[in-house]
Amino acid sequence: MAATALITGITGQDGYYLSQLLLSKGYRVVGLVPPGRQGSVAKLDELATQVEVRLLDLTDAQALQAAVAELQPQEIYNLAAPSFVPASWEDPLGTLDLITGTATRLLDGIRQAGLETRFYQASSSEIFGDVQSSPQSETTPFRPKNPYGAAKLHAHWTMVHHRDRYGLFACSGVLYNHESPRRPPQFVTRKVTLAAAAIKLGLRDRLPMGNLEAKRDWGFAGDYVEAMWRMLQADSPEDYVIGTGILHTVQDLVATAFASVDLDWQAYVDVDPNLLRRDEHFQLVADPHKANTQLHWSPQVSFTALVETMVRTDLERLRSGQVSPLAATQPTA
Repeated sequence: MAATALITGITGQDGYYLSQLLLSKGYRVVGLVPPGRQGSVAKLDELATQVEVRLLDLTDAQALQAAVAELQPQEIYNLAAPSFVPASWEDPLGTLDLITGTATRLLDGIRQAGLETRFYQASSSEIFGDVQSSPQSETTPFRPKNPYGAAKLHAHWTMVHHRDRYGLFACSGVLYNHESPRRPPQFVTRKVTLAAAAIKLGLRDRLPMGNLEAKRDWGFAGDYVEAMWRMLQADSPEDYVIGTGILHTVQDLVATAFASVDLDWQAYVDVDPNLLRRDEHFQLVADPHKANTQLHWSPQVSFTALVETMVRTDLERLRSGQVSPLAATQPTA
């Protein structure tokens, strides 16, 4: 009988790649989707007919716990969260309830049903926030600087408390920036790759950018969901920092994207003073040593290969009319 994996946030980037991975391993994959977001299931593309979708309000504790008791999943992956960090300032309470509330309700569902379900909590490098040292490991102090990071930290500690007090197999993956062609256009990586593709096709002529010296630890989302799965296959539940351990500047991103379509980025990119702001992610870079050694996990897709794949996919989307060449013209984080 196939193992059942329950996923919240299944229609997002990570939900897609995680579903793809689990289906390839023979899992029965069930996604919990809020009723008002039923249309987002289409974002799963070919996987939409391969996974089971349950429409359920994640803020309804009774309904969520009933679903856990009915499905009795072997694994739960709690990925539910706003996809765009800056938006958390607009609704901090809603962000807290979606992230921490959902985690708490799922963990209570496991405990009340007496299940041995293994639980994964999607954490974020945003919990480190105002870092005092680099790189960051599992022992680095937490100093979140926005409502999203604070909510992720609250959910992380809620998971730890359930693990320590009730003996649940629960763990957290502290993931650094992970990208893919499935990133929405408001993210800087997609903004750049979409613009490079549009300029190559003659659909645009300029790309306004902010701080080109800002640095990020960027990896491929498909690699990172492999780490999630490996955490739940381990002998004991532990928390892991997941990232490449390599910093790239936004200029590296721009140069790589434009070079992949044989263009000189300096001829097309304008630094817009209105987009400049203090970089809040100074030296936010992972130390993935624990995941490397204990999970035998390491990134398989290089930064260059990731960016080239994203540009190539955007070229195809633009040629087919799937996306607008102006989709990524708004300011980004």
